[in-house]
Amino acid sequence: MTEENTQPTSKSAPTSRPTDGPFDEAEANPVRPYIDLGGIKILPREGLNLRLEVEEQSKRIVAVGLDYADSTLQVQPFAAPRTLGLWHETRMQLVDQVRQQGGRVEEREGPLGKELLAEVPGPASEGSSLQLARFIGVDGPRWFLRGVIGGAAASDPEAAGRIEDLFRSVVVVRGNSPMPPRDLIPLKMPATPGSA
Repeated sequence: MTEENTQPTSKSAPTSRPTDGPFDEAEANPVRPYIDLGGIKILPREGLNLRLEVEEQSKRIVAVGLDYADSTLQVQPFAAPRTLGLWHETRMQLVDQVRQQGGRVEEREGPLGKELLAEVPGPASEGSSLQLARFIGVDGPRWFLRGVIGGAAASDPEAAGRIEDLFRSVVVVRGNSPMPPRDLIPLKMPATPGSA
């Protein structure tokens, strides 16, 4: 068998995750004014624009897009087993997907642990050029948070630091209801100011 089939399934997260994030709901500061998106909470900051990515057929929100520091960060929270992590297996699936799309990808050590640096084909509307993207992931208690970084933070260290800080500030709200591992934790529209 190849080495890929014996990848560890332990959790992949910085040792400082409980204090530096991304945070579990139980670890988050309760007095901070988070934007509540259901499965995740985002800390507002100057210059941050938020986009909800909706699946056309089901109309459900499948990802949160954050535009910040001339960069983009797409985040998705998934349910995970209590003891096993999903990032090792997810990375291998992403490598296969990028290569099938005609892109290039390499695994490297990043500030949050193992990450993928990929050149992926851009949208047809932007020609057929390859775009740089970083895939990051952190396993938490009973959840896994995946991020895709594009724009300046894919290559510029200063912008990357600001986006990594943004990713670390995310709070994952797993909830107590049983969910199969790898299921997307439900996301919702944020409440508008003034509505309870």
